[in-house]
This record gives sequence, structure tokens and C-alpha cells, in this order.
Amino acid sequence: MISGTTTPTATDWNAVMAPYRQPHLRRSVIQIVDTALPFAVFWLTMLWSLEVGYWLTLLLAVPTSLLLVRLFILQHDCSHGSFFRSRTANATLGSVIGVFTLVPFAYWRRTHALHHASSGNLDVRGFGDIDTLTVREYLSRSRLKRVLYRVYRHPLVLLLVGPTYQFVVKHRWPLDMPRSWKREWASVHWTNLGIVAVVAVMWLAVGLDRFLLVQVPVTLLSGSIGVFLFYVQHQYEDTYWRYKEAWNYYAAGLEGASLFVLPKALQWFTGNIGLHHIHHVSPKIPNYNLQRCYNENPALHQVTRLTVGTSIRTLWLTLWDEGERRLVRFRDLRSIRRRLAAGGGDEPVAPTKPGAVPKAWK
Repeated sequence: MISGTTTPTATDWNAVMAPYRQPHLRRSVIQIVDTALPFAVFWLTMLWSLEVGYWLTLLLAVPTSLLLVRLFILQHDCSHGSFFRSRTANATLGSVIGVFTLVPFAYWRRTHALHHASSGNLDVRGFGDIDTLTVREYLSRSRLKRVLYRVYRHPLVLLLVGPTYQFVVKHRWPLDMPRSWKREWASVHWTNLGIVAVVAVMWLAVGLDRFLLVQVPVTLLSGSIGVFLFYVQHQYEDTYWRYKEAWNYYAAGLEGASLFVLPKALQWFTGNIGLHHIHHVSPKIPNYNLQRCYNENPALHQVTRLTVGTSIRTLWLTLWDEGERRLVRFRDLRSIRRRLAAGGGDEPVAPTKPGAVPKAWK
């Protein structure tokens, strides 16, 4: 444990996190059972509810979708190698879950690893993040490109159109993936084959129309919840963005990933992912150890906290203001332009030494 007067270094963090990194087979198996079994029960209940009224089906889609989000968190742990000790066991479970979450496991594992390796780095954007422009980049674009960026960053596009495209379309054939990623392409193909098999079985068992009436709302709602969860935990006003000369892994985790405080029920459904700063400092910690790590290390409390209420406001933060080192809204551009015209600073952060201590710990 780190005391409040200690200055943590990279070595300190490795020592602090080490006791929480080991997965426990019993707890992992319990999570599979207490997630997959209720998901199956709720899904079948939704199917039954079609005989009562579609209003009930849609109502039941909420807990069913949340359980699918929790399944994705287990897949997410598998991608970090933190759910089981065995790499094969992680890959097997992650691949099976991927058929239901529509996320090819090896493809997700590789791109998500890139996200962790570059989160908050302005020179390396585009992996696992919502695309974010600096104010200067936005102002230098043509009118058409500005309009397109505004459309892309609109909350309805981010939470409705974006997840549908990402999970239903892009993951079926990710055109931005290099052909040299053989294992990842194989994962895409096997996931697609598994999806076709599930659809075929359900078509024969319950009928394609009934299957789609149940599955489509679950897929759409769980996708929107998942995207919102990962969006809000990096896209808040005082988040962390630096150019590579100044970028620091631990600062990016502690200042660029929030503590999303959720009601206990939602914390369970989301597999403690709200403790996102801890996850970014040490991705090898299983989801069920994150809360204990937080409780036993008061230094980890000194981060940006979000609630359900405050998280909604982050959806309108769209541009990184380098001068003020904060995310701003489109409507803030007028005052920012005045500042720039008056010669206000908007320079990149001065380089820091490798392993430099995040400001929150000084």
C-alpha cells in the first residue's frame, strides 16, 4: 500500500498492483455461471413474452442487455489474460463469448492492447477511442470536414448509429485491419461462422422473425451501453492528452481514465469497469479484484470521479483545447478563437522525463 506522502514511481505501481493480479479459478467460474445462466433465462423469457406483448419483451431487454454487457466484461478480461491463468482458456472463453457479443476475440484483443499502449497520446489516436480532434486541428479543416466531425460526435450518432455499425457491420469484416494480422483475421472468420451457426439453429428452433424480435433490441441496447461506458471513462473535461514526448503511461491511466461511481447493481452488471483508472494502470487485474485494490489503496481515490448524472454532460465535450488542457464543447469555440487571436498560448505540453510522476501524486 502507498501512503499519502509517498511519491509513486512505475516500480511502486508494479509492487502495489501485484497482489491483485492473480486470477482465481473459482471466482472466474462463478462469474461465468452467474452471468451466462441468467442471460439464457432472461433471453428465453423474452422469447416467451412475445406471446404476451412486445412491450414486455422490450422491458425484459434491459436486464438481458446488461447481462450481455457483463459477458463482454468477461471477454474483456480474457483479452488481457486476466480471467484465467491459462492463455488457451482465456482465448477459448473469449472466442465463445465473442459469438454472442459480436466481437471477434483476437481482433479485439490486439486493437484493445494498442488502446492501452497509447491512451491519451495525441500522436497515436484511432485505436479503441472515439476520434477526438484538437481545437487547432478542427479549425484547420474544411467546412465539410467540420460538419462531418460534428455529425460524428453528436450523442445520437455516438450511442445509436456508432455501436450498430461497430458491432453489427465493422466486426464482420474490419477493412482497417492489415492483411498480415493472420490470427486476427481467422478470429473474425470463426466468429462470423459461429454467428451464422447460432442464427441457423435459432431459425430452425423458434423461427427467424421471433429470434430477431428478441435479439435485435438486446444487441442494439447492449452495444449502446458498452460504447457509453468506454467513452465516458476517457472523455471528460480534465482528462489526459499529451504528445508522445510528454506522454506517460501511468499519468495517462490515472489522469486519463475516470472513476465512474455507479449504483451497486450497475457496478455488478458492468463488472467493476467503472474503476477504470486502476484497470489502465494494471490491465492484468481481474475485474473481481478491482474494488479490493481500490479499497486498500487510498492513493487511488485521488482521481476524477463521475456519476451517472455528471457522465451525461461529457457527451457534449468534443475537442481538446491544448492551451487550457481540457476537453471543450463546440459552443466554446467562439471564446477560444478570441483567446487565440489575442495570442493566447496553445502549445503542446513541455516534455517530461520518462516515468514522470502524475500531477495527482505530487
